[in-house]
Amino acid sequence: MNHSLLGVIDATAYHESLEDLLIHRSLAAVPIAGRYRLIDFVLSNMVNSGINSVAIFPKSQYRSLMDHLGSGKDWDLNRKRDGLFFFPAPAVDTMDAELGSFNHFAQHIDYFYRSSQEYVIISNCYTVFSMDFIPVLERHLEMNCDITEIRYQGSSLEVFLLKKSLLIDLIEQRHVTGYGCMDDVVKDETSPYTRCEYEYIGFAKKIDCIKSYYETSMKLLHPKVWSELFQKSLPIYTKVKDEPPTRYLKGSNVNHSMIANGCFIEGKIRNSAIFRAVKVGKNSSITNSIIMQKSQVGENCVLEYVILDKDVKIEDNVRLIGDPINPIVIRKGMVQGALMNS
Repeated sequence: MNHSLLGVIDATAYHESLEDLLIHRSLAAVPIAGRYRLIDFVLSNMVNSGINSVAIFPKSQYRSLMDHLGSGKDWDLNRKRDGLFFFPAPAVDTMDAELGSFNHFAQHIDYFYRSSQEYVIISNCYTVFSMDFIPVLERHLEMNCDITEIRYQGSSLEVFLLKKSLLIDLIEQRHVTGYGCMDDVVKDETSPYTRCEYEYIGFAKKIDCIKSYYETSMKLLHPKVWSELFQKSLPIYTKVKDEPPTRYLKGSNVNHSMIANGCFIEGKIRNSAIFRAVKVGKNSSITNSIIMQKSQVGENCVLEYVILDKDVKIEDNVRLIGDPINPIVIRKGMVQGALMNS
């Protein structure tokens, strides 16, 4: 197929219910599945679809995101031509919070004019799914569509495909048409554009609250769900870190859990996701929990239905018991001691 795709990722989203995980990062940079960030999924989908030019539009707290993506090398996007681009919003703005704000795009309209690609994929940054966009483009052309919206089980995945020239028109005419974003266009039944739908089949989940984050993380512990999301033909790329294998010491016991590299395990772990370089002390028990990178759990601790952000320290003899609907969330870098729970 001669028609080429341009990738656009809107990384401006902010969900208040995820505030505990967004103090030091944008939603796109939230860690998940042991070693990935939320943006890894849609970015990998674009790369796996042959897209070699991707524009990311963040709004705030994007230092962590930039540190994660770097030059785009781990996604083969560190190129002399095209590659990975960051277009932050102005420091002070009143732009819409909807996906794909045309006001935000307008700040960097030259990027779209300079790009040689004929079609554009616009996506949010917080949907966990694995997809090749080429069949979407083929269907788009076959049906002679103006805009194709990718949907899943009756709901929008907030992923749109359209001609780049049409996107430029929508951006430049936004004050005339009243359309502020792609969602405005597809929901307007009186719009002059031919709108099509493409039904995605596979695992997909939007991470828009602590409950959805926790439930998705737990689902990924099931081999069937994992294999459906992490396919050999459509790999999910992430930042590569050179870390040693995890060490399991005497007394450790792990069951139905995901353990990343560089961990030091002396306790018992059940049905949990343990990220890179985590330490779990003697006689500690972790169940139905998510422990992020470089966190430390002391000795004789009990953690159930808990989410520990990065660099959290749990001192000895701490007991934290949450529930599946409202897991306990400990913010990045916090220290939790036994006296704090008494």
